[in-house]
Amino acid sequence: MHRYLHLGILLLPLVILSGCSVGGGGGVFGAHSPGQGGGYTLQDKIVSSGNGRYKQRIDSMPANPPDVSRIPDAEPVPVERSRRGNSSTYTVFGRTYRVLGSSRGFTQTGMASWYGNKFHGHETSNGEVYDMFAMTAAHTSLPLPTFVRVTNLANNRQVIVRVNDRGPFVGNRIIDLSYAAAHRLDMLDKGTARVRLEAIDPVQWQARNKRSSKQLAKSSNNQVFLQVGALGNAEAAERLQSRARELTQAPVRVVSGQALYRVQVGPLEEASAEAAIRKLEASELGRPFRIRQ
Repeated sequence: MHRYLHLGILLLPLVILSGCSVGGGGGVFGAHSPGQGGGYTLQDKIVSSGNGRYKQRIDSMPANPPDVSRIPDAEPVPVERSRRGNSSTYTVFGRTYRVLGSSRGFTQTGMASWYGNKFHGHETSNGEVYDMFAMTAAHTSLPLPTFVRVTNLANNRQVIVRVNDRGPFVGNRIIDLSYAAAHRLDMLDKGTARVRLEAIDPVQWQARNKRSSKQLAKSSNNQVFLQVGALGNAEAAERLQSRARELTQAPVRVVSGQALYRVQVGPLEEASAEAAIRKLEASELGRPFRIRQ
């Protein structure tokens, strides 16, 4: 779960070191390396030390990032609440957070941050695997999952993300974005940005955009692949490949390149893709995103 967060369990008290601040940025319990974002306290740095869980001490950009400029927005679709990560209340650092009963009509304005390489391949709060190259985000109170339109108020760039994680719990930040989403909003270098959040009603969105599965099938005869994760470790990718194959009973390939191993189910026909999506979404692997070739 996200940054040692076990929902519903009060975290043990931390040793607070006051008066210390170092350069860094974004991340719920962590921060990016100096020069890549806003400030975080030494206490945050201690929490992000990663003893026994994460290989990295603090968060960072991917060493050899792929081109994420063409990764599409998360597509809002009607889904049930995740079985994990939706407790009515949970407590972190002595503060109790309440999960909203509905995201309908939700809007919010405030500071966004992003999280990346340190947490890539680890579980999110709803049990999915965090993929920093997918359009996802963390929020303290929105139901999991919720589709949100995020607008960078400094440049009016927009992205639609799928909230599948809890956080951020640092300063005044209201959302923690994936690396890919932060790239689209042009906020990687600064690390934070003032944004506006607007929750999306998937049913209304589908009706307006006329993107039913039947119409998608008619619009393209290309093969469909479903990417369930992009990992930096070959053995982890093989384990995910085996799990995805068990769930879907479909071909699953591992595509390597640029220090990443992308696990993709396919090729599939549209009808088979829809069935595979439902099976994956009902599992701990969460909803994959489509790749057409």
